[in-house]
Amino acid sequence: MSDYARVVDFIHEMYGSSEFVPLSVPKFIGNEKKYLNECIDTTFVSSVGKFVDRFEEEMARYTGAKKAVVCVSGTNALHMSLLLVGVERDDEVLTQALTFVATCNALSYIGAHPVFIDVDRETMGLSPLALRVWLEKNAELKNGVCHNKRTGRRVKACVPMHTFGHPVKLDELVDVCQEWHIELVEDAAESIGSLYKRRHTGIFGKVGAISFNGNKTITTGGGGMMLFQDEEMGKLAKHITTQAKVPHRWEFRHDHIGYNYRMPNINAALGCAQLEHLDEFVASKRKVAQEYADFFKDIPDIDFFEEPEDSYSNYWLNVVIMKDKAAQYKFLEYTNDHGVMTRPIWELMNRLPMFEKYENDGLENTIWFADRVVNIPSSVRITKINYYEKKEFPVELYKYERKKESAGYFSTSR
Repeated sequence: MSDYARVVDFIHEMYGSSEFVPLSVPKFIGNEKKYLNECIDTTFVSSVGKFVDRFEEEMARYTGAKKAVVCVSGTNALHMSLLLVGVERDDEVLTQALTFVATCNALSYIGAHPVFIDVDRETMGLSPLALRVWLEKNAELKNGVCHNKRTGRRVKACVPMHTFGHPVKLDELVDVCQEWHIELVEDAAESIGSLYKRRHTGIFGKVGAISFNGNKTITTGGGGMMLFQDEEMGKLAKHITTQAKVPHRWEFRHDHIGYNYRMPNINAALGCAQLEHLDEFVASKRKVAQEYADFFKDIPDIDFFEEPEDSYSNYWLNVVIMKDKAAQYKFLEYTNDHGVMTRPIWELMNRLPMFEKYENDGLENTIWFADRVVNIPSSVRITKINYYEKKEFPVELYKYERKKESAGYFSTSR
């Protein structure tokens, strides 16, 4: 049996199916229908309702943010985050080319220009060392403001992305950004449940952005969120994303250019139900990752990517590293032909026609990953939850649940 055939058989066995195994699918195993029915029964299905407030409060508590504000999508959240930290037209934003296109779309809505900095081999995310090297060579501070010496533009923000849920080296990035007077905005779209040095991703700068798209670790169908360490900035975000309407019993007065970025109550209800099981979902995904790590130790020329040092990764999408681009193509072809969904990394941003003209630092590691990375199935393996009978519940998660119950995580009123 070929090594690729062994991989396909292992994945089918892991997910208990001889049918097509998708990359990442949502799990609805708790109060989703109950909360959605409540929205319908009360008619609160739009942007007003108790689940919007509840979801924001519970996410702030879960992540350690001072305030959380929901949006319609992760892209909206990132766009608003950049506006709130002061990014303006013709500013430059330092980010990575190894990312989903939403990162660059968000800054482009403002009229800002991306500058693509290389990633680390250990994290697949923006490299603090590469960032420092680029700044020392290409930037200067004028009256406390960072400028690109070649273009003369202001360098206003840095947007690292926690690729596939693996945290970047946040402490080092924070230090570089503070030294150069640059705002740090975390693209935490993929990293809900991921920790860096025991702190949740998305709370290391003034604002971070999360996505709840349908294939994320938890989903609201479509949706996003901003996480703030400045409560007043969070209040402003809430105001602007709800059309900047001044509260009044009947008048329609607005005091800013506003955005209709409001998450409907019905989506927030789904988020509340999903959040109740986030810890179990992350535990399941980490168990899948560990099984992959053990399996691929015996497969030549395929390396499994494991979480970086000082990190607790959600393993949103698992990654294998092939020996070269030819092997990447052959593996993608074989797995997809044999009932296992796999995908390469996104097309690099500097190779897309909209962004190919923008500056980059050579992107050595970025290109290395693009030629080798393959995402493999990463769905949560929980079929059903019954908190009292534990039917159809994997043994390892049964033990995990019991441990959490004994620690008081779950109330008996559930």
